[in-house]
Amino acid sequence: MQIRPTTEADREQVTAFTVDEPVSWIPADRYLAELADNMYRPEWTWIVSDGGRIVGRALWWGQQDSPEPLALDCLHVQASVPDREGVAAALLEAGHRAFGRAKPPLYNLTLPNGWRDDPAVSSAVAWRKTASTAAGLVEEVERLRLEWTPETGVPSSSGRLRFAEATDEEFLDVFRRIAVGSLDAETRRNVAVLGAEAAAREEMEFYLDRPGKREWWRVAHTTDGAVAGLAIPSATPYNVNVGYLGVVPELRGHGYVNDILAEITRIHAENGAELITATTDTANAPMAAAFARAGYRNTEVRLIFSAPAD
Repeated sequence: MQIRPTTEADREQVTAFTVDEPVSWIPADRYLAELADNMYRPEWTWIVSDGGRIVGRALWWGQQDSPEPLALDCLHVQASVPDREGVAAALLEAGHRAFGRAKPPLYNLTLPNGWRDDPAVSSAVAWRKTASTAAGLVEEVERLRLEWTPETGVPSSSGRLRFAEATDEEFLDVFRRIAVGSLDAETRRNVAVLGAEAAAREEMEFYLDRPGKREWWRVAHTTDGAVAGLAIPSATPYNVNVGYLGVVPELRGHGYVNDILAEITRIHAENGAELITATTDTANAPMAAAFARAGYRNTEVRLIFSAPAD
């Protein structure tokens, strides 16, 4: 068996490859459309071939202008391949080496709600987790994927907070403050490794690089002028989304998260959004509850496998 990136000659086999398990995968029409948009690329598409036949495939994804892939969207090795987990791990490791990143891209596996109760899904997750761990993606976070649509209704303002534009430095200060004591797993990990200041800069740079507009961002203030938190409406290449929100530690417990989420929803709704997406860790019960109160519906679960923070 040979592990390598694809060439033009592989296109037909790559798009004909299917996943026969009940987990997320990328079908031919989406792959070809996003290949044309430079979000999938031949050098980010890696295969396992056996006698000229593709028996494994890994599809890494990035934004149109990304110099390197940002995430692994699809990993599959046929069940007939001996040592399926080992071959899959070798496939990931080969891609990671070629990309040359200090930290390899994360693996985003989308699953149905209640996936642990379905033996076919849990089995499909198990071998992928083994392969991902062997390839260095040892951190695991489970997240809810949520959606808001207009029929839910736009949340009204409570009047308890006012929202204003701010400079990058002002936003950076609020990012730093709300990172302390956050329940978000990635934020907690980054703060532990990098410190609050560096973690805040990394978070802010991430959202500045997203397709959303910087002018959507708001700092939240109480009626007496104190900074309460921030609201970052953002976007992916597919939908507008709830990018980032948080409340400063000293004002937590007053329900301000509801006001901030409502503001993000209103900004997108006023711009004509027909769908707003969001994610939150399953372990972050207060945030999940706030989404439910705002009319966001849980549609699926995502398992994210990643390398440890630097």
